[in-house]
Amino acid sequence: MGTDLTNRRGFLTGLLASSTTPALSWAAAGNPAFLSSAQLPNGDHVLSGISRSGGVIFDIPLPARGHAGARHPDRAEAVFFARRPGTFAHVINCATGATQRELTTPIGSHFSGHGTFSQDGMLLFTTENDYQAGRGMIGVWDAAGGYARLGAFLSGGIGPHEMLLDHDGQRLIVANGGIETHPDSGRAKLNLPVMRPNLAYLSPTGDLLEVAEPPKHLRRNSIRHIAERTDGTVAIGCQWEGQGHPPVVALHRPGEDLNFEDQLTPLSKAFDGYVGSVAAERSGQRIAASGPRGGRLACYDPQSRQVEVFSSADVCGLAGVKDGFFLSTGTGALLEIQGKSLRPLAQHNRRWDNHLVAI
Repeated sequence: MGTDLTNRRGFLTGLLASSTTPALSWAAAGNPAFLSSAQLPNGDHVLSGISRSGGVIFDIPLPARGHAGARHPDRAEAVFFARRPGTFAHVINCATGATQRELTTPIGSHFSGHGTFSQDGMLLFTTENDYQAGRGMIGVWDAAGGYARLGAFLSGGIGPHEMLLDHDGQRLIVANGGIETHPDSGRAKLNLPVMRPNLAYLSPTGDLLEVAEPPKHLRRNSIRHIAERTDGTVAIGCQWEGQGHPPVVALHRPGEDLNFEDQLTPLSKAFDGYVGSVAAERSGQRIAASGPRGGRLACYDPQSRQVEVFSSADVCGLAGVKDGFFLSTGTGALLEIQGKSLRPLAQHNRRWDNHLVAI
């Protein structure tokens, strides 16, 4: 697998500095507020556009179960990724429903279910597992030129999962889960005794800027899902691969250690050691973490240390909205939290997949 771009830094810097005029905006797709993949009662898989009030604006067929996606910042275009260890991703025109491209990982690697665009939409970055070499990679695709594969660089760890572009558009934030997998073993975890998860900060040209790891006694806390608050604090949701019920939600401020929030430790048993998604309010202080195994949703204000806990069966998808959160469940429900209240918005005859993508 080619892992380095020829003259990578200069090439990417030049491409990131250029600009393009979008041809078709999200208004042409009905102005969805969120995207999610879902499974219909007949077993078909779709990509759905969802309104802020919980209505379904469109359903676009997918060839298999999706996990999460990346929305283009300007064009009515989204890339949805197969569930790990899938090797395909579909570039979908959400205005027409057409699949514009199918992306395939290089031989010896697979996608990890997440990706993000550069701030100007010129590049797509994808989390990938180079299982032949046992290392995490960030794939780079030319979103302005038909999604040609440009190359890849190291993710800063093993088993990268969710990845964000920070609020300034200057750094990629990568949740390296630390778990080694191989398609020949399905979704089996191959290195639990020696796993080392981390949160890595990278430049868009692949330079490793900062790495934060859990303390030694929490090294089996696989860092999976992340969200960024407006002040740059990163909220982290983990998947515990050991005995007991340690905290599975952490915060990180650049330049500091990971801070596992003791205030949320009592919820760890209810979460059953697994956080399905995290999100940050678009305004306000709170973060939220979903625990689909235990049917719990926790909202937490790191400044006041106040926690609110809600119950909803199989709740997983999360997105921050103004002063609250938008939620989806595996039972077909769409809900919202405003202030301290949870209220249902709509019930659909489908199974929503793990993540919501906010437009």
